Amino acid sequence: MSAQPIPGLTPEQYLEIERAAEFKSEYYCGTMYAMAGGTYIHSLIIARINGLLFQRLEDGRCSVLNSDLRLRVSREGLYTYPDLTVVCGPPQFADDEKDILLIPSVIVEVLSKSTEAHDRGFKFAQYRRLQSLQEYVLVSQTEMRVENYLRRPAGKWELTDFAGPDAVCRLESLGCEIAVGDIYRNVPLEAEAPGASPAL
Repeated sequence: MSAQPIPGLTPEQYLEIERAAEFKSEYYCGTMYAMAGGTYIHSLIIARINGLLFQRLEDGRCSVLNSDLRLRVSREGLYTYPDLTVVCGPPQFADDEKDILLIPSVIVEVLSKSTEAHDRGFKFAQYRRLQSLQEYVLVSQTEMRVENYLRRPAGKWELTDFAGPDAVCRLESLGCEIAVGDIYRNVPLEAEAPGASPAL
């Protein structure tokens, strides 16, 4: 989120501004936050995952949506733009504009240096409030690694770590698999900062 937030807005005021704006902004509990643009590698990884999921979901039961579509986590709380969202079954929207999604099945976020802590902490805590959400997927930009959080009974989330080019990421709720090597094919990974610890 941006360091220059706009506070004191209702969700309706946020949406009025956002729908007329040139750049995307998130909203959380009365405050609007401008979103930074993505990098080449970030965009490339998203495009790779989008294409791979599209191929595997051709039966039409589920749809892959990019970051142009806004997601509402709660009416007075978070409105945001996940990197990728998968919806299974008929989509549901907040109003007739059909630009605010309500019931995601899978959310994918590609981690960056500036957003990793936010995606792992705050956003995951918010996303867990969505009863429709079955899997939350975090994808690294610095190594071949995909972390998949799967919702289990009683609200528990199970983490499976898929690392290396030979690993195969299983998306249980979608009934499909994606090879980690396919996600990162021809992607020039960012180098870790000297002394940095690998993502947990």
